[in-house]
Formats: sequence, structure tokens, C-alpha cells
Amino acid sequence: MFLFLSKFLPIFVYPLSLAAILLALVFIFRKPKWRKRFLVAGVLLIWLGGNGWLTNALVKSLEWQYLPPDEIPHADAIVILGGGTQPQQYPRPSAEVDGAGDRVIYGARLYREGKAPLVLVTGGRLPWSFVKKAAATEMKDLLSFLGVPEEVIILEEKSANTYENAVFTKEILEPMGINRILLVTSAMHMPRSVAIFKGQGFEVIPAPTDFNITEPDEKLPFSQVWPNYLFGLFPSAHNLSETTDALKEYLGILTYWARGWL
Repeated sequence: MFLFLSKFLPIFVYPLSLAAILLALVFIFRKPKWRKRFLVAGVLLIWLGGNGWLTNALVKSLEWQYLPPDEIPHADAIVILGGGTQPQQYPRPSAEVDGAGDRVIYGARLYREGKAPLVLVTGGRLPWSFVKKAAATEMKDLLSFLGVPEEVIILEEKSANTYENAVFTKEILEPMGINRILLVTSAMHMPRSVAIFKGQGFEVIPAPTDFNITEPDEKLPFSQVWPNYLFGLFPSAHNLSETTDALKEYLGILTYWARGWL
């Protein structure tokens, strides 16, 4: 039940969903005063949630907590968290990567650079999912395609959230005497992931990827880039999506802290 509620209840605090509820209330309430309030609140929520300046600040507050060092240290294993793949379902010819697919690519790169001798991929499937295969299986297929030998890939296929990622990973690696890991996940997801894996006793070396907020190669004059600041004032679907992802992480941190997992 916790798993279902943890996925379902946050929907009602995400900007787009909450705005839709507020706008629906406009048609339910008859008093003009309340209808106006719900309308203004709904529009304002979409505007703020989709505002580029607010979105970037919120995302950066998570992503830049763990920045990659100039030289990645060596570890006993690379642990890649699931959430970056799409299953092989018709008409897809094979498993594919999604917006967080950099996790798989970066994990393969770290292995090929000799940063660790083993790669553990962790991720199962939700009980109500239409997908038959676990995310870890899809990740293994993609890693093999990227040149990682199958014999060095370890599967953890039972987990359904980040906490279970850590718990089941420990069950596999602890008997092997492996404690020092390179943890690969999206930069926005890294603060919660590091806290959870450390809570399970791992020595964690963060290896973030999939950054949304980056610095330009060179600092350009304001007279040249001012349109970007102007466009950022107006809401967009992309910004709403990133704001939602950031809020999801903060809610996850709060929920996991409340349950004593952090």
C-alpha cells in the first residue's frame, strides 16, 4: 500500500495536476468569489511551475549538490539505478533509453575506463505495470550492446523504489565483501540516493549524470542572450515537467526521512 500511495498521492501537489483540480473547481462552485479565486490560483500555479527562472533554481538546488570530480576514483563495483530505460514493446525493436538513459551510458563508460570490475544494475517493475521485464534486465541488454561483458553484470530485479534499490543491492554485494561503490544515477536523484545507500552502510562515491542545469562554455554579454531571460518568464511544458521532477525528489526526501530511511 505504501508503494501505491507514494506514487499516487504526490500527484495532487504537482503543479499541473493541482492546477487542473483548481480549474475544475471553477465549474463546481457557484459563488463568483470562489470561482475567481480558484481560477487565479490555477493559472498562477501553472505560471510559476512553468517559469524557467524558478524551475532552474529548483532543479539546480538538487543537481549541484554532487558535482563530478575531475578524476573519478576507483571502486569495487558500479551500481546503476533503474529508471532510464523503455521496455521492448511493440513497435520498439529493442529496449531503449529515455530521458534518464544517460545512467546506462555513463555506467558503461565508467566500466570501460576501468573504474570498477563489476556493474550492478538495480530496478524491478511496479506491480501494476504493463511491462513484463524488470528494468535491470533492460539495462543489462543495453550495457551488453555498449560493450560491457555479460559476465561482469549483476542483476537486482526485485526493487520498486530507491530504498529497495539500496536494500536489495546490499543483500547481493555484502556477501561478496563489496562495500565501496560508484553510484550512478541522474544528478537530480543523487542527493536522496546517496543518503539511502549510505544509510545501508555503503561507502558511496557519487557519479552523477543526466544534468539539466549546466554552465555555458563562455560568458556571453547580456545584450546577446537577453531573449533567454525573457522566454524564461513564460511557462512551458518542459519547465513544468522539470519542476515536477524536482518536487518529486523533495517529497521523496521528506517521506523517506519520515520513515527513518535517511
